[in-house]
Amino acid sequence: MGNTLVNSQLKDVKIFLSNAITTVEEFLNETSLSQWNFEKEEERAYTKIILSHLRKLIVYSEEGFDACSVILQSEPFQKAAAEKTLYKIYHQCIEEFFAPKNDAWYEDSRSAYTGRNSIKFYRNVPENVQQLVKSLEGDFQRIREELEYYETDYRTKMMQSK
Repeated sequence: MGNTLVNSQLKDVKIFLSNAITTVEEFLNETSLSQWNFEKEEERAYTKIILSHLRKLIVYSEEGFDACSVILQSEPFQKAAAEKTLYKIYHQCIEEFFAPKNDAWYEDSRSAYTGRNSIKFYRNVPENVQQLVKSLEGDFQRIREELEYYETDYRTKMMQSK
């Protein structure tokens, strides 16, 4: 892939990460478990897991954003570093959003074909949590499709270098 395309993708991902960070950060700054009335303790514990995952997602996104900023400021443009960063963002941010390691939620891949949101929760969660995740999903899906190339390309390069 040419430098111009990689540079453009890095800029696009940086903007995406900035928007995602802002959205989730604003939500978390205004949210606490005590503001919800949970019917069952399991719902409270589950929502706590979701909020914890959202905080982790912010950390990964901030790391990716910082890496994008450094690479975009460097002269000459470091294509290899940019590709490695996009690969890392794909795994730490995008894949973590769709398949959290802590099983906060899961992706129903069949929903993507119907045009519906594919993120599903295991238990009932507050409506504003559902709305937040739904509002993020479209942009995460768009970036996922753009960065899937790096998943296979970067792995192929790593295997060839061994």
